[in-house]
Amino acid sequence: MSNTNLTNDILLREAMRLAHEKISFLGTIDRQFDASYNGNPKHGASLRIAEPVQYVRRQGSRVMDVQDSLQTAITLTAGTQDGVDMRFNSAELALDIEEFSKTYIEPAINTLISGIEGDVIAAVTKNVYQLVGTHGTPPTDLAALGAARAKLNQQLAPKDGNRYIQLDSVTMGGLVNGLKGGFEDSAQIKEAFREGFYKRTAMADFYENEKMWTMPNSADVAGTLDTYTVVEGDEDLTVTGLSAAPVAGMIFTIAGVYDCHPETKAAYSHLKQFTAVTGSTTTNLLFSPAIRISGARKNVATSTGGDIAPSTTAAITFSGSASTNYLQNLMYHKDAFTFVTANLPLMDDAHKCVRRVQEGISMRLWQASDIRNDEMLTRLDILYGYKTMRPQWACRITN
Repeated sequence: MSNTNLTNDILLREAMRLAHEKISFLGTIDRQFDASYNGNPKHGASLRIAEPVQYVRRQGSRVMDVQDSLQTAITLTAGTQDGVDMRFNSAELALDIEEFSKTYIEPAINTLISGIEGDVIAAVTKNVYQLVGTHGTPPTDLAALGAARAKLNQQLAPKDGNRYIQLDSVTMGGLVNGLKGGFEDSAQIKEAFREGFYKRTAMADFYENEKMWTMPNSADVAGTLDTYTVVEGDEDLTVTGLSAAPVAGMIFTIAGVYDCHPETKAAYSHLKQFTAVTGSTTTNLLFSPAIRISGARKNVATSTGGDIAPSTTAAITFSGSASTNYLQNLMYHKDAFTFVTANLPLMDDAHKCVRRVQEGISMRLWQASDIRNDEMLTRLDILYGYKTMRPQWACRITN
């Protein structure tokens, strides 16, 4: 019985160790809100996260022009509980922890962490509206990565060492071959960091990850505004000419609508990119970010920096070809996304229910015996939520 008693706590410790090693994406994004979130672990519990206040500069005048301080917030909800359920007989529980871990715990953790990471990556990538690269051509040099780096710089993402790149193995292989001199074994290699870590270059840590999301373009990628006037705060457009509804995550631009500097509001040389969201139809295009024509939150401009006034029949152009899939790798700053786990309760009537928190990941292991079949039923659970906090601090790299 000593092995069985010990296994309860040792199992969870081993599961947490393996989970820490397996996370390629979740380990690189923000988890600083765990402490406040864990105060209320109920399903659907929400956390309001404040966004930075934005202002407009007063120019050439000593007379005050007092502005309202508009404080906005993002709500993050804990609504997902994932787990892995197992059963072991007495003989299996008598194994030493190394053998037991290799046979049972590691496959369970692989399945759990891989599934969660895949879901999170797919969801947050759809929210990222900046995209670089050549569709259908995997990058073999730093051109696309440099373009992604520029996008983050233009949106004022911090240059503080917390930028990351997640690449599928095919893309990583092409880059390694094309940049042999840049991926040499050196002091920058971090031993025993996290599974998939390769090296740091282009101001970002490189990770190899097979869970990157693929964007499935719909059967139509070109339309126009349907005599529609763009107004402040628009998050939907009336369009015409689309024969198929856009898929959530498709990237598009509007003719004449340029991106601009977040603070000076000076126009950049490229059109503003937007991403379609769930619910779009052939006549009503839902998207993010919302269009801000003027004021402190202005995010679009004319080619010369003026307040935007596109034609009411301006062209809508989606990135890529119709009915084609494009794998989407990511460059991002840590604070672009947030992943939060909550402490699941320890049940009063459960003698073998333990919980452990390691680097922002809270996991619970609960065991109960089945006397009829001489088995120990075991469940591993994680209650979590995630959010795209600052999509402008991320950029897709198309493949």
